[in-house]
Amino acid sequence: MQKNTKLGWVGLGVMGEPMCHHLMVAGYPMSVFTRTRDKASRVVNDGAQWCDAPVDISNQCDVIFTMVGSEQEVREIYYSDNGLFAADITDKIFIDMGTTAPSLTLEIMRYATERGAQVIDAPVSGGDIGAKNASLSIMAGGDSETLKRVTGLFENLGSVQVMGESGSGQHTKMCNQIVVAGTMIGVCESLVYARQAGLDCEMLVAAIRRGAAGCWSLDNLAPRINKQDFSPGFMVDHFIKDLGIALSESEMMELNLPGLSLAKSLYEKVSDMGMGQNGTQALLLALKEK
Repeated sequence: MQKNTKLGWVGLGVMGEPMCHHLMVAGYPMSVFTRTRDKASRVVNDGAQWCDAPVDISNQCDVIFTMVGSEQEVREIYYSDNGLFAADITDKIFIDMGTTAPSLTLEIMRYATERGAQVIDAPVSGGDIGAKNASLSIMAGGDSETLKRVTGLFENLGSVQVMGESGSGQHTKMCNQIVVAGTMIGVCESLVYARQAGLDCEMLVAAIRRGAAGCWSLDNLAPRINKQDFSPGFMVDHFIKDLGIALSESEMMELNLPGLSLAKSLYEKVSDMGMGQNGTQALLLALKEK
């Protein structure tokens, strides 16, 4: 993409804000919208143009990124009277970097294609750390020629793996979340066990991370747990939403994934404890409850 390509960004949360900022640092002009304007303060102060509605983003920009939470929010951002699709979207490229149901991704893609636009699904993994360090894993699906055009943009955010046609990026993200869910149970149960056995939990992590137990969650979230830091890199309530999508898609494929069901139920317990806005490492609190 040329550096004069006008970019738009919708959704400036824990991960979206630093991702948007990386593209600005790379030299691209940026227009932004997010529901809570205060979250746009840094990027606006650094030169991004604030827009009062998503439709203004579509009117002004060539490539539009979205990164919002629930299915309702995704639909509102794209389909509402002031949404992205309320503008003439001919020749626009929309890139959804949030986690969206593959079935909804295909619906959005078909709607846009009929109106002369392209949609790429490119969900990410790596949490707030990956977003801040531009080291995200990006899982992309969509039209191959369009993907070639936007690869340079992705390189400012992390590393991209093209998975296939529309929806394949989101299916890949479901696989990612299934692995993360099971791994987080193991990490948290290991630390609960270690404390009960009288082990030094920091020494434990140092010991087992070099062996077969080594993983991203152990490296990045276990130290937070040991410091009783449950601030969100990725919120529990958002993770429950993702696991719900994975379960729904699994049922449509007639799959039975008991580990996924267990993980969702445990995270729902964390949310019921009032910890839904905390990070996924707050799972430890549910496991410690008698």
